[in-house]
Amino acid sequence: MAKLKLTIAFDKYDYLQPLRDGTIEAQGLDLNVITVESGIRHERMFHYGEYDACEFSMSSYLVARGQDIDRLQAIPFFPRRMWGHKFCFVKAGSDIKKPSDLKGGRIGLRSYENTLALVSKGMLMNSYDLGVSDVTWVIVNKEHVGFNPPPHIKVEFVEGNRKLEDLLVEGKVDAEVEPDLPQRWIRGDGTVERLFPEFENEERAYYKKTGIFPIMHPVVIKKEILDRDPWVATSLYEALLASRKAYNEFMEQPHRLSFAWGRSYLEEERKFFGKDPFYQGLKENHNDVANLIKFASQQGMLGRDLTVEELFTENTRKT
Repeated sequence: MAKLKLTIAFDKYDYLQPLRDGTIEAQGLDLNVITVESGIRHERMFHYGEYDACEFSMSSYLVARGQDIDRLQAIPFFPRRMWGHKFCFVKAGSDIKKPSDLKGGRIGLRSYENTLALVSKGMLMNSYDLGVSDVTWVIVNKEHVGFNPPPHIKVEFVEGNRKLEDLLVEGKVDAEVEPDLPQRWIRGDGTVERLFPEFENEERAYYKKTGIFPIMHPVVIKKEILDRDPWVATSLYEALLASRKAYNEFMEQPHRLSFAWGRSYLEEERKFFGKDPFYQGLKENHNDVANLIKFASQQGMLGRDLTVEELFTENTRKT
């Protein structure tokens, strides 16, 4: 029997290499794994259905499901996780030294619906006394799904394809948060600085307090495929897990890593988390997903209440 051919789009992750090079195969599936950058991938999948499955914005997925748009169905494999602290920047020399200093100010985001924005707004609101209605959120990209924010939340769209770091240096926003480090910071030109200079300490403290390493993306599959072949969900999930396991085994030997002390860092990270920090499956991630639903509700993004279980295919809910 011929394998079912699927095109699946991801960003470029190290642990996907065993799946890309054929070391790991998905049972019953002939996978064409392609690399597509996040913003483009999310837009193409949601609006045009260009892939059979892909890594997708968790926040946009929540917004869509809150509007009963269910043409994409998620499995509980999460390719990307990030805290927001390291991505919060202010203008160099600014009087803003802590999040509450931003009350009444303006914070730049790529979009209000962006997942790092969701996580960072939630983190600022629930851990740093900066409510979602305490600032004006300035966005430079159109939303992928879109929603109408409640009146108490101020969102302003800037036309012209502007870069957030330019708006920050020009004084048009007081801070910016986006899921890439500003090029000005990477170049070291001294014009921007972190709101959390000791970001790693803040992120570690946040994890110790909440037990959450924030999910950015799940993997989604077209509902029309799953209606015909529901086994695709479990086959793809198991293949992704196997690829992750194979990569973890690859990292065991330090001579394979392009870091002088990579093994030391790996052991330190494992000791801190007490497990693989990129934990998968719904049981271990139930609290993480519930927290994202809470954040989205607080931020006025959901058309209705959501449960964790309804977001994932029925045959992967016990993972």
